[in-house]
Amino acid sequence: MLNVFTLANGRLFQEEIDSLDELTPVSPIWVDLEDPTPEEKGWIAVRFGLVIPGDIIDDDLEESARFYEEDDAVHIRSDFLIDDDDTPRNVRVAFILHHNVLFSIHREDLPVFRLLRMRARRIPALIEDAKDVLLKLYDADAEYSADTLENIYDELEKVSKRVLQDEVNDAAAAEALAAIARQEDLNGRIRRNVMDTRRALSFMMRARMLTTDQFEEARQILRDIDSLDSHTAFLFDKINFLMDATVGFININQNKIIKIFSVASVALLPPTLVASVYGMNQKFPELEWLGPVWSYPYTVALMVASALVPMWYFKRRGWLS
Repeated sequence: MLNVFTLANGRLFQEEIDSLDELTPVSPIWVDLEDPTPEEKGWIAVRFGLVIPGDIIDDDLEESARFYEEDDAVHIRSDFLIDDDDTPRNVRVAFILHHNVLFSIHREDLPVFRLLRMRARRIPALIEDAKDVLLKLYDADAEYSADTLENIYDELEKVSKRVLQDEVNDAAAAEALAAIARQEDLNGRIRRNVMDTRRALSFMMRARMLTTDQFEEARQILRDIDSLDSHTAFLFDKINFLMDATVGFININQNKIIKIFSVASVALLPPTLVASVYGMNQKFPELEWLGPVWSYPYTVALMVASALVPMWYFKRRGWLS
């Protein structure tokens, strides 16, 4: 099924096309192909004379393969963000501007596309031609990225309260590290996404395919992207700080455990020495003087006292707190 958009009275109208016969009489400005079948690509070839390559949305990062012009078409391949709770990801979208009709090819539905469709239905004269559709998609993409950055900041604030205000145990620290790592990954994807949008807009401006108003709109989108770049850099700094703080609390907890073992080891050295001395196979005058009844309590009391004295000294110095 194809989503075909026509322009009438300054508004964008959507039609779902299920056959070549339904597509033939339509004069769209935008044809959206979501995971198209070979049959649907054949409809496009028959109706518009445009052959869509099978590898058009492959992950090819070469500049020459992502932005180029042909005799009757302009090809642009861009990444769009999906902020999914489970698997945030960048989705490749291929755009072909052919005879004043924009064709978009992608494997799954995108929030930016849904946002533009909703706005175009509500706001008259938002879109005037196919190039306007492409610019508005990039504008909505920048706005979507900005909203996602705000969500990242909110999530980091929650992690910050848990890490910096509460007593952090190992389980809480592990949970915080997982949350921080997810936000770092999402922030990196946004950085990549806006960088890709900047490249696409720069290509459109260099190709001189925009009108004066559209050129100025593209410049405004680029200014918005510049502000997003600085915000992602700020979030990276905050993420690194929270990561270091969380790892620091983990190290503190581990040091507390190591300190307990160290104190216990040092405190048990004197009793061990006492037991080693009196365990030798020889006669000790003090034990003979005490006799068989009191020699055992004497050695036990001496071992306990030799353990308590180091513990008292450690506590006095504040090493046990």
